[in-house]
Amino acid sequence: MTGDLAGVTVVSIEQAVAAPYVSGRLAEAGARVIKVERPEGDFARGYDHLVHGESAYFVWLNRGKESVCLDLRDAQDHALMGRMLAKADVFIQNLAPGAIARLGFDQAELRKRYPRLITLAISGYGEDGPRKDLKAYDLLVQAESGLSQITGTEDSLTRVGVSVGDIAAGMTAYQAVLRALIGRGVTGQGRHLSISLFHALADWMNVPYLQYVYGGKEPVRSGLHHPTIAPYGAYACADGKDVLISIQNEREWRVFCADILGLPDLAGDPRFDTNSHRVEHRTALDEVLRPVFGGVARDEMARRLEAARIAYGRVSTMDDLTNHPQNRYVEVDSPTGPVRMLAPGALADGVEEQPGAVPMLGQHTDAIRTEFAG
Repeated sequence: MTGDLAGVTVVSIEQAVAAPYVSGRLAEAGARVIKVERPEGDFARGYDHLVHGESAYFVWLNRGKESVCLDLRDAQDHALMGRMLAKADVFIQNLAPGAIARLGFDQAELRKRYPRLITLAISGYGEDGPRKDLKAYDLLVQAESGLSQITGTEDSLTRVGVSVGDIAAGMTAYQAVLRALIGRGVTGQGRHLSISLFHALADWMNVPYLQYVYGGKEPVRSGLHHPTIAPYGAYACADGKDVLISIQNEREWRVFCADILGLPDLAGDPRFDTNSHRVEHRTALDEVLRPVFGGVARDEMARRLEAARIAYGRVSTMDDLTNHPQNRYVEVDSPTGPVRMLAPGALADGVEEQPGAVPMLGQHTDAIRTEFAG
């Protein structure tokens, strides 16, 4: 790891995805992250047992952390938590609304006591507003934010296939914490950060929101086809696999007609001679494209598209992703053995950073108790 945040101590009372995401990114940047778990552990440890006994979610999000098990209703553990926070730079929590204050660690009070402390609260709907006390999980927020209404096909709404609300909140929180650390370096003062799944995902919804509020445009669910560009979508090939193509301008459209479809005159057809006309006559256009794609295996069609410099993407199965030639990997130690996983998106100076190990439940409890003994 680069160690950019070496010397920064993060204490996180966390569970599930959003808070472990931000603390995990801080750990990758070199911060010391102390993950406070209930005696039974973060319930994400039990989401599945598919990574030779470990949870895929937990392995992904918790590498490089220290795990300490505390019962914060116990007087001694409560006092230990207080001593840890006195030395912390960042305090993260994503408990139910009001729970952290009931446990005696109100973040506003901590900020008064420790002016340099950066506190982060991750919730479903934020700390204010009429819905601030509602429970919120990823799919619920996909629905509540309007994302579900624009995702899927004309006939069916669909969940985004990963926990996009949790990830959006975690990414937003990571940015906010880094900004707060930079600001503290200038002013010497910490700050309180409030991040919600709803607001993080609602921010991502600004384009359809603005189109609707200012243009009166209702979003259209179009599956794996772009609602306002054609042809831009997925087409089945002879082997039953799909390839997705994207035509962005009229020059590409002419090349596509000549080199891929073998129909150069189609480019001038008045139904298809502009993008607006192609969108208007999408059904007729698809009737031309489908038999051409359906007569060629996917990888051969991909070869032809690449030769013609037409943008495309294979609609990858999990097997395709597993064997994708562009994959980068990192190896992570876990309690049950090494795990090879897809690398983080950022590459620094061409060097793949190797993450820390995934902790066993309570692995560092004794050491933490000794270090922070009263």
